[in-house]
Amino acid sequence: MWHLGEGRTLVATTDFFTPIVDDPYDYGAIAAANSLSDVYAMGAAPFMALTIAALPPDLDPEIMQEITRGLAEKAAEAGTVIAGGHTVQDKEPKIGLVVLGFAAEDELLRKDGLSIGDRLVLTKPLGFGVTTTALKQDQATPEDVDEVVGWMKQLNRGAAQQAVQFKLRAATDITGFSLLGHAWEMASGAGVGLRIRFSDVPFISCAKKYAEAWCFPGGAFDNRLYYGEHISLDPAISEEASLLLFDPQTSGGLLLGVPEEKLAGFLAAAQAAGQPAWVIGEVVPGDHIAIEP
Repeated sequence: MWHLGEGRTLVATTDFFTPIVDDPYDYGAIAAANSLSDVYAMGAAPFMALTIAALPPDLDPEIMQEITRGLAEKAAEAGTVIAGGHTVQDKEPKIGLVVLGFAAEDELLRKDGLSIGDRLVLTKPLGFGVTTTALKQDQATPEDVDEVVGWMKQLNRGAAQQAVQFKLRAATDITGFSLLGHAWEMASGAGVGLRIRFSDVPFISCAKKYAEAWCFPGGAFDNRLYYGEHISLDPAISEEASLLLFDPQTSGGLLLGVPEEKLAGFLAAAQAAGQPAWVIGEVVPGDHIAIEP
């Protein structure tokens, strides 16, 4: 983040990863949406990007073209120009973007901006990691893959624009550290506690099925190991259900802190715009995250 003066801020982020789905076009589009998400999570509007790619020299040119087409078309949907980039050779494909965006200083969204009484609003469901792991294990059905890919390809632009419109102050995007990992970053940064109701947390339709089959990626267990000491779980919540809260997400939604007096208006505007939004909990005094049934 760089303050340009006259109330303007430049933000720069980068992200890239290996394939998580089989279709090369979808892989490129998800990689772009994921990279752009960090800028949206700060309340900024992306305007330029650079491609970062590591590709095997023997990769089928048609596959490479589809990956880059997915990347480019998703960036274009976001109104972002891909102005160049850099490619190296590697044994496994990796692709993503360096993204630049502008924001007004008084509209920036911050991880440490939560206040006691804020309601926690999530803008995409969970279950992406457990479902893509099921895909890697040849257990996922085509319908389930289509559902998770559809969510991962969605930009967080609408949610970010609405957050700026309502002058929110606290946000982050849910990615590899899971809902609880990123929620703890927000809570610890603001010096507050959180209360989350498991029954209010949205999941894609197949998430619990693959959780019961223990298709969790290794990152879910790493997240629980690292963040678990800050989490108190009601014993009525099963182990596999609780692990869904530690499930790493790719191109997940935004987690927003919405002041109670703005909540009704925010949800009404979201519904009118077709923007998904689920109230999953609230900010409370304390130093941990309590998960209720």
